[in-house]
Amino acid sequence: MTHAQVIDKVLANIDKVMIGKRDISELSVTAMLAGGHVLLEDVPGVGKTMMVKALAKSIGATFKRIQFTPDLLPSDVLGVSIYNPKEMEFEFRPGPIVGNIVLADEINRTSPKTQAALLESMEESSVTVDGETIRIPQPFFVMATQNPIEYEGTYPLPEAQLDRFLFKLKMGYPKRIEEIEVLERAEKTVPIDHLETVLSIQELRELQDAVKEVNVDQTIKSYIVDCASETRNNPYVYLGVSPRGSLALMKSCQAYALIKGRTYVTPDDVKYLAPFVFGHRIILKSEAKYEGITANEIIERILTRVSVPIDRVKL
Repeated sequence: MTHAQVIDKVLANIDKVMIGKRDISELSVTAMLAGGHVLLEDVPGVGKTMMVKALAKSIGATFKRIQFTPDLLPSDVLGVSIYNPKEMEFEFRPGPIVGNIVLADEINRTSPKTQAALLESMEESSVTVDGETIRIPQPFFVMATQNPIEYEGTYPLPEAQLDRFLFKLKMGYPKRIEEIEVLERAEKTVPIDHLETVLSIQELRELQDAVKEVNVDQTIKSYIVDCASETRNNPYVYLGVSPRGSLALMKSCQAYALIKGRTYVTPDDVKYLAPFVFGHRIILKSEAKYEGITANEIIERILTRVSVPIDRVKL
């Protein structure tokens, strides 16, 4: 069975729960294979949490959930050292961040101090408590959900936190026929309860290793850098995409190519994934906000303007 066929089994399994969301499922798996994390932003009730649960149940990995609230403390996320009188020493009790797949639910409902507690774990796959660094077992994948910041009781994520997410995605409302099917499936049973594991941790590691072998031609790398550079020179952009963003786009393109059964990245991969990778990494000037120009609109203009490589190397 090819890598693409193995991945398709996971996506088909998620489809049993998430109707009409194959694109979001595909992007979520892309991020996981690339070693990144995903931020799902949308209004309550459109299936953000269910998407994460379906992905976690499809993979035989350790699943942890953190429900973010205004009174949540960093130690509630990372863990805490507790004194053991019998052994006469402190013992570290890991928090819910120490898992293979972690659901950070409603991440923007907690304070910036607790949000910052996720920074080290998401970037370095480790947590530091009382001066001791503990490695998080691999694979490690965080899928966070948040409600739009216009809703009451939310705290906007700082730029440093947003930059740790490979993708920022929006679920959107289902189509009418899709919503009817949701009702029919849930009429007498809960679909998520019957979801089976179709991918082991070892198989997931093998897929992540295979992603690194996907070829990225020099012209594709230049194309990615040119697109990132254009965001830094755009008159409506206060802060453009950093080299971390360029690297994130390249890795996500490698993973996406593997999902599509290819051993090479194409310019179309870059054009498709760029808005999901770059959109939350751009800070707009006030002029753009006054004129109603969004980050995605700027990215679309850049992709239209930057010349696309013609040669596609297939290795």
